[in-house]
Amino acid sequence: MQPAERDEVEMLSLMLLIRRFEERASQQYQAQKIGGFCHLYIGQEAVVVGAVAATRDDDYLITAYRDHAHALARGTSPDACMAELFGKETGCSKGLGGSMHYFDKARHMYGGHAIVGAHVPLACGLAFACKYRKEDRVTLCFFGDGAINQGAFHEALNLAALYKLPIVFICENNLFAMGTSVKRSTSLKQIVDRAEGYDIPGEIVDGMNFREVRDKLKEVVTSIRKEPHPAFMEVRTYRYRGHSMSDPASYRTKDELEKYRLDDPIIRLRAQLTREGKLTNEQFDNIDKQAKQTANDSVKFAEESPEPPLEKLYDYTYVS
Repeated sequence: MQPAERDEVEMLSLMLLIRRFEERASQQYQAQKIGGFCHLYIGQEAVVVGAVAATRDDDYLITAYRDHAHALARGTSPDACMAELFGKETGCSKGLGGSMHYFDKARHMYGGHAIVGAHVPLACGLAFACKYRKEDRVTLCFFGDGAINQGAFHEALNLAALYKLPIVFICENNLFAMGTSVKRSTSLKQIVDRAEGYDIPGEIVDGMNFREVRDKLKEVVTSIRKEPHPAFMEVRTYRYRGHSMSDPASYRTKDELEKYRLDDPIIRLRAQLTREGKLTNEQFDNIDKQAKQTANDSVKFAEESPEPPLEKLYDYTYVS
């Protein structure tokens, strides 16, 4: 069964919601209402929204710590997402996970994982379960360019190839592993070449282009549904903020940042839809206004939500 065609204006609305949510999260972090780490997705919205547009809601999704957008794209409510950042009981992980550990089993969003590369083998487990149960599902595994040099990543790709698992490894190459340029951290000129070593087909995709992400991934997923196999996508994107809220990103030049801002994925899709007569400036402004209101409402919800009771403190702590 193929996914229903997603309306592009709705997908643009989703990208705007993610952008405005992340901007509000940034403000709340600076106001010290959010503690711990906080990694924003601003600039990369076309990647996960394009992926969601190419797949079904019952396909599995797992990601690393830059996970707010993945939960929102999968339909987790902004209220539950913001409440999790605030550490409130109404959060999507009951306030116990925070920014890096979103989880929504009902929507097949299986984290949010903080250890670099450690969730890639878990993704193989999800894909193996689908194949074992003979389910027509595909697993999407998102990770950053920093994960490709971790041992767990290589073990996972090897197993995926051996077992012909229905999985797409999606490397969100935003050019930096924390503050280290991919050119200084990875010997390969093209990350996608990692897949070739495991006989896994790979693609390079423009991650600032929603349509290209959607269309390329749709082709790959269609192939996997016909006959299970792993695939690899190097999606080249860019984050407009630092690695986390504590990172001033002084390792980048203003010229570099401005170059990528001119290729903003939201502006690009808006321009495409406007040229084609599918969107007016007034419609866009209304969509943006609603996204800002939803993000503001999520902050109010989080502020008014209860803290987890103290007796819950040790519920998920185990000893042998």
